Amino acid sequence: MDDLLFILSLSLKIFTLYFAAVAMFALRRRRKYPRTAPRTRFAVVVAARNEEAVIGNLVHSVLSQDYPADLRDVYVVPNNCTDFTEAAAAAAGARIIHCVGPVSSKGGALHEAFEQLLPLDYDAFVVFDADNVLERDYLSRVNDAIAAGARVLKTRTRAGNPTASGVAGCYGLYNTCFDLIWNRPRAACGLSARLVGSGFAVCREVLEALGGWNTSTITEDAEFAAQCARTGYRIWWVPDAVNYDEEPNSFFMSLRQRKRWCSGVMQVAKKELGRLWAEDCPRPWLRWDISMYLVAPFTQATSALLLLGGVLSSLAAGEEVTAVVAACTVGLYYVGGVGLSVLLCLLGGYGLQGMTRTILLFPVFMASWLPLQVVSLFRDTRQWHAITHKGQDPVAGCRALR
Repeated sequence: MDDLLFILSLSLKIFTLYFAAVAMFALRRRRKYPRTAPRTRFAVVVAARNEEAVIGNLVHSVLSQDYPADLRDVYVVPNNCTDFTEAAAAAAGARIIHCVGPVSSKGGALHEAFEQLLPLDYDAFVVFDADNVLERDYLSRVNDAIAAGARVLKTRTRAGNPTASGVAGCYGLYNTCFDLIWNRPRAACGLSARLVGSGFAVCREVLEALGGWNTSTITEDAEFAAQCARTGYRIWWVPDAVNYDEEPNSFFMSLRQRKRWCSGVMQVAKKELGRLWAEDCPRPWLRWDISMYLVAPFTQATSALLLLGGVLSSLAAGEEVTAVVAACTVGLYYVGGVGLSVLLCLLGGYGLQGMTRTILLFPVFMASWLPLQVVSLFRDTRQWHAITHKGQDPVAGCRALR
């Protein structure tokens, strides 16, 4: 048993050291992509389920881009809708793609969309969620990155409603934190940015190489990222292209959503890790990095269980000092987390006004990932639950960019 604990402890230390070492590359100066004339022909793709209230905002923000109208179209893929999403999207100026067969997931809707779009004359495809809105130069900055060599890329996501609730603001700080310790350093050292389900672009040649969009897990974005690593395509980070999410306001809804993300990454790990290491990879460092990302939820859950087991064992043995140390550790973590949240508010451009609830909640928000990972070890999530969107005011999320 002691040998097993030693091996687990050593493995966790290796994971921590690896991610810390890569994060140090964030200190490098970021290279900006040269501005280029518009030449990429884009199809913007939005899979939407019961998004009547918000789909028009996204379509308008795409059609009002400072990018030539003949080089961008927006397609909405209504799936399993019981409201007037399709009518609202069409009224706003979107083209509609109807799914041929039954679709039960966003991945399935994207599969249908790309089946119909790949035969058309588009150079690249940009994927959004229906609750997004974009900066006016979004497509221009994506065009710059593609001209510089990007074939798959992730743009910068900000909370569009950061002061609506403490939970919504926490999502904004979480995105900023991930950009700083994950996307920025990986852009500096030639690894892949983290591809999430909103605000990313993929060139035609990548989808043709992969045989279209073919994902089956509940986190289609992580699965697609693993497929890109397996075939040698790096995901570039493009922070100058900014989109805004409308974030959940309910902590319960946040837990359910993030539980799905944890379960989904574990599903992808079980499906893709074997293929990643069984097949030749043109860029093996991409395979290594995505493997570390996919295994991370398991290591985090294991570390949480080991920590809890150690504390409970000590308390059962009557070691009262353990309770004092645990309480002091929790207190120091919370104080440090509050300080970090203040820093992230400033670095992320949100400022401090209206962010008090977020600053106080953020340490709890981040700590809640651990029990979610533990639960996901034993209870898989296969069902997607709708998140109600009301429509965001993008100005609220971009005070520092105006």
